[in-house]
Amino acid sequence: MNLITVENIVFGYSHVPVINGVSLEIRSGEFVGIMGQNGASKSTLLQIMLGLLEPWQGTVTISKKNHKGQHLKVGYVPQQIASFNAGFPSTVLELVKSGRFQKGKWFKRLDQTDKEQVRNALEMVGMWGYRHHKIGSLSGGQKQKICIARVLASEPDVFVLDEPTTGMDVESRIEFYKFMHHQVKEHNRTVIMVTHDHDEVQKYLDKQIRLERGEHGEWKCLIWASCNERSGLVDSSGLSHQS
Repeated sequence: MNLITVENIVFGYSHVPVINGVSLEIRSGEFVGIMGQNGASKSTLLQIMLGLLEPWQGTVTISKKNHKGQHLKVGYVPQQIASFNAGFPSTVLELVKSGRFQKGKWFKRLDQTDKEQVRNALEMVGMWGYRHHKIGSLSGGQKQKICIARVLASEPDVFVLDEPTTGMDVESRIEFYKFMHHQVKEHNRTVIMVTHDHDEVQKYLDKQIRLERGEHGEWKCLIWASCNERSGLVDSSGLSHQS
């Protein structure tokens, strides 16, 4: 089923379009990578897809239900969200635990399942050993990891991640991609991720959205349904090509 449908969107700043005529679909159970060179408006496209920015033209449709017919849960980690100052009072464990609180249930007691999900999330990003540290004392890369862990702990239907592996070493990045791939294939979750690590992540992706500069300087998208074979290339005008 389609979770997000983008049709012919145009968006820009100061009356100048930076994205023009982009159309795409995100289906349930896909691992989608959004790529392009620096300045290619990847984060802007992500925010439009989430409804955080309103396009000048075109439409964005987000499903209200997941593949089970339940309320769709979206977890979003923006780029460089980790800006906690040195005096931030929470510990790593406290922050990640907050990802298990549902809307309207802020004061519920966490059960064993909740605690296991929190531990799994912190272990996945290599931060379980820092669980009792104050967040403000961590490095920028470590703060980014715990923000990712908090989203992982919430078990969303859709993970939306803007350059989530910033600050991770190669081994940690590969393990992270494997984990996301496992979430997609074994738990039918959907992952949408902006990344520069094309060679490292490519084999794990179901769909690659690449932003390329158009004739007038704005960004358009090319979509590979299969990143390994690069066949069925679709551009933003909806025309199919063979590579």
